[in-house]
Amino acid sequence: MPNNIKQQIQTDLQQAKETGQLRTERIREIVKSAVSQVASEFKQGSSEIRNLVKDAVSAVIENFQEKGSELKDEVTASIEGALEGINSQRHETIVKTQADIKRLQAQLDGEEEQLQQEVDVILAEIEETNKEKPASTKTAIDSAINAIKDSEEMGLLKKRYAQLQAQLAIVRANMAARYGGRSMEVQDYLNEAKHWYNQARPQAETLATQVGEKRSQLEDKLGEAGTSLARKEYQIKQTLRELLLTAADLFKDKEPADKERETIHK
Repeated sequence: MPNNIKQQIQTDLQQAKETGQLRTERIREIVKSAVSQVASEFKQGSSEIRNLVKDAVSAVIENFQEKGSELKDEVTASIEGALEGINSQRHETIVKTQADIKRLQAQLDGEEEQLQQEVDVILAEIEETNKEKPASTKTAIDSAINAIKDSEEMGLLKKRYAQLQAQLAIVRANMAARYGGRSMEVQDYLNEAKHWYNQARPQAETLATQVGEKRSQLEDKLGEAGTSLARKEYQIKQTLRELLLTAADLFKDKEPADKERETIHK
């Protein structure tokens, strides 16, 4: 099989051409299928794997060499298909690891929520116990409790954490789309990004109008990415890239309070 991979790819390309289905997405699938069938016979990172990729790409180039300088799309599709083919098994391992991470994250979130509830109960009991104290003492206690409950630093940390998780999910969606992830996997990452983005959003309602417009752009890009994915368009990679850039642009903005603190420190 390894010696015949070029022949197999060229045969499949010719058949696709005869049926009028030889688009870049089809080229990518043909190369991916041929390479994945052979890649399992070799060790990851071996010279045989590298030669396999070169042979697969060479087969496409030879089939379209008459296009000359306009060969870029076909070469890109062949390289992407070859990379997806050799990484298919490794990608399955990544998917399993990500599932384990999600499970642990859910467990961690649950434990943190339980901890927060316990703290709220303790603070409420302290507040209730000191109701009969002198007014000045009660005012001091209430002030201390409110300071703990409404910690600006803690709110900012939660927001930044949610923003980071949203960006990370978008990065993973990009990686999955680029290196062989299934459409359902990419959609899961997009849903995860929406979840974390919504976690950060309530604390961002006081942002300036300009930042609000960027936030709207991010929402539009999230929706556009999901729509493109549902239609299985090749354009999904470009849409995901734009989504990542939009998220990075939005999340680098700071709260007005941050700027005020910076001014004070100066």
